[in-house]
Amino acid sequence: MTKSSLFTAFAVLIYIFMYVPIFVLIIYSFDDSRLAVEWTGFTSRWYQALAQDESIALALKNSLIVAGSAVAASTIMGTMAAVGLARARFAGKSVVSSMIILPIIVPEIAMAVSALILFIALGVSLGLASVIVAHIIFCLSYVALTVMARLEGMNEHLTEAALDLGATPWQAFYKVTLPLIAPGILSGALLAFVLSLDDFVITQFTAGVGATTLPLRIYSMVKFGVSPEINALSTLMLLVTICVTVAAEMIRQKGENRTVAE
Repeated sequence: MTKSSLFTAFAVLIYIFMYVPIFVLIIYSFDDSRLAVEWTGFTSRWYQALAQDESIALALKNSLIVAGSAVAASTIMGTMAAVGLARARFAGKSVVSSMIILPIIVPEIAMAVSALILFIALGVSLGLASVIVAHIIFCLSYVALTVMARLEGMNEHLTEAALDLGATPWQAFYKVTLPLIAPGILSGALLAFVLSLDDFVITQFTAGVGATTLPLRIYSMVKFGVSPEINALSTLMLLVTICVTVAAEMIRQKGENRTVAE
């Protein structure tokens, strides 16, 4: 066996190890048996049951509220932070840049505990508002990191040319810089949406009564055993995550190709 074929076989084994559980989950979401341990026949009734479950609908509504609010705030704040750090020149800039992306590196459980302690110390009641604030913290880092990467590949001479032609700094940003970094902003926003929609640990620590999101609802359902409804719900969340991730990657690739062309 050649070295190339050996590496190929090893890569195939890795992909099998990663994706076989996902395929099993999808397959058993269409299993007619409620036990979901042995295939008995094809059915779509578990998806129909999800559509009629009011608790799932409420959890989905809460997840969309949290994700939408967190993405909107973190996209604005993360973009401003990335542009400011890219344009500013000051001592300790590398330290500040590292602090922006620190929430990505810090263990999620540590972030969750620290957010909970902060809310308790400030006397903030736990609910959807506290979950949104906690999600903004880590979503901001992902947006800022994505936009910063986009800014590094941007030709700064285009902005300078706009200023030389009489544009104000705001006009140069709005008409030149913003369109060029828009793919990075949108890609970061989509990534933040997926991460916020799927988050469990931070949400578990910062959610209060009536703030149940989809991941929390799935966890409460799993306590009574893995049922086909859980498989169906997880499959739908997986489908949404894949679609948003693919869209973000396509936008990022399109932005890179545009930069190369320019």
